Amino acid sequence: MPVTKVTRNYQITIPAEIRKTLGIKEGEYLTVELRGDEIVIRKAEMEWPSIDLGRDFTPEEIEKNVKKMLREASRWEE
Repeated sequence: MPVTKVTRNYQITIPAEIRKTLGIKEGEYLTVELRGDEIVIRKAEMEWPSIDLGRDFTPEEIEKNVKKMLREASRWEE
């Protein structure tokens, strides 16, 4: 079983073999859950809307994307 160290800023490094097995890439989000005396870390199942920067957006499209992102972000606060 791999071991990792908690840094001064309370950060940890996920061992390479686990990152590779789960396909975790830099910039991805993970969820963290407390189960009794265990910490469970999982890949977050989030879909962020992509934005085509090569075109203009209507106010309605902007509002729709903002609402979608806020709904997704609010799931993290549970």
